[in-house]
Amino acid sequence: MDEGSIKQWLAAYKNGSIDESEIVQRLKNLPFEDIDFAKIDHHRTLRRGFPEVIYGEGKTTEQIIAIAHKLHESGEVVLITRLDEDQSRILQKEFCPAKANLTARTVTVPAIKTEGAVSHSSRQALVITAGTSDLPVAEEAVVTVDAFGYNCDLLSDVGVAGLHRLLAYRERIERADAIAVVAGMEGALASVVGGLVEVPVIAVPTSIGYGASFGGVSALLGMLTGCAGGVAVVNIDNGFAAGYMLATILRNLDRDKSAGI
Repeated sequence: MDEGSIKQWLAAYKNGSIDESEIVQRLKNLPFEDIDFAKIDHHRTLRRGFPEVIYGEGKTTEQIIAIAHKLHESGEVVLITRLDEDQSRILQKEFCPAKANLTARTVTVPAIKTEGAVSHSSRQALVITAGTSDLPVAEEAVVTVDAFGYNCDLLSDVGVAGLHRLLAYRERIERADAIAVVAGMEGALASVVGGLVEVPVIAVPTSIGYGASFGGVSALLGMLTGCAGGVAVVNIDNGFAAGYMLATILRNLDRDKSAGI
């Protein structure tokens, strides 16, 4: 989309031939930026509420840096997932400030400008893990929620092998507006939490477990067939998807509140 087209829209709006909603709708479909090996969607936030995120695995460090610079120049927060330690160090040197989480395998580059960015609200997400081994996936979820401008707490190692540990944090759990439960093995913790709360619960199966866990398939099937209502399931080890959904829930809660619903 070139400058002339935008000026034509504005002129049409000025003379009353199109209205404000039509302008917004057209802006939602503005083109992406083509840098040969990537097509960068600068208007993801306008359509989806959150900016495009870079999935680092399978990309070269040079490709990641090039994409990240383009997103950063547009003023958006830049979240990069599934990085190795060398890539994280390089990105921290390339972008200042940049925050790396080696457990989550992420790097977050803050937005250049605050106008139009998502601001922190009083809404609270909570990520719960069954075991310490689930932390890499859980922290990916936490980092994602935080990058999108919302508060996220982490409660770890409270799996069903010692259920009293979970119940000791009952009040903390009940304060959350949305919850993600990260568990491997048989994935039972998601049903337990789902049976305790009235808010949406996102179950995240992990590949943690012995042979018959089949790399997370057992946890996935257990979560899919769980008996607690109000529990949705994302893919194995997909902390990012859980974090994205948590942030989406919180954003819609804020939007409903501002609309008086």
